[in-house]
Amino acid sequence: MVIVEDASWHPVERKVVVYLGDYVDRGPDSRGVIDLLTREPLPGFESVFLKGNHEDRLLEFLVDPAVAPGWMAYGGDAALYSYGVRPPDTRKVKEILAARRAFIAALPPEHLDFLRALRLVHIEGDYAFVHAGFREGVPIEFQTPEDMMWIRNEFLLSEADFGKIAVHGHTITDRPEIRSNRIGIDTGAFATGTLTCLVLEGTERRFLAT
Repeated sequence: MVIVEDASWHPVERKVVVYLGDYVDRGPDSRGVIDLLTREPLPGFESVFLKGNHEDRLLEFLVDPAVAPGWMAYGGDAALYSYGVRPPDTRKVKEILAARRAFIAALPPEHLDFLRALRLVHIEGDYAFVHAGFREGVPIEFQTPEDMMWIRNEFLLSEADFGKIAVHGHTITDRPEIRSNRIGIDTGAFATGTLTCLVLEGTERRFLAT
């Protein structure tokens, strides 16, 4: 694995991997991704798992079937398929309710525990890791879950100092995007096949990609 190989060339006392979220939807094997993450994906590394907006909608669907049309529109159908559940016709309430019941039955307890335990932000040194970003003028400790999982233009266009350099995903770019106050590393793996990792070691920054 690329991360393990890179770490072998740069031995450090503490190795932390922060996963920025969006483990489900769109790709063909959401279940397989969660299976992998609930094990020890990188032995010898500390793992921190953040919640993305796609995990947020999946969890919401378990309690509120009204979110089905929106979730299906941006990839929830693929997540359901991966668990052996037929996506509903979102014009039919009975189908939505049936799909929700089937999904609840098909979702392994360890997957549900994993999803419910996802964090919204993780701070290491000068960096704050978050799925989507932060709202300008709000201290990190007072940011809302909605903004940290869903914000886009207000964050991307801001030149404000957020107190830490934000490392985020959520918004797809052709290559990593480095600004004075943020580093975006979402290169759209579900569509491009390119998954990007930012390595932070002391004052050094470098990128790995598959």
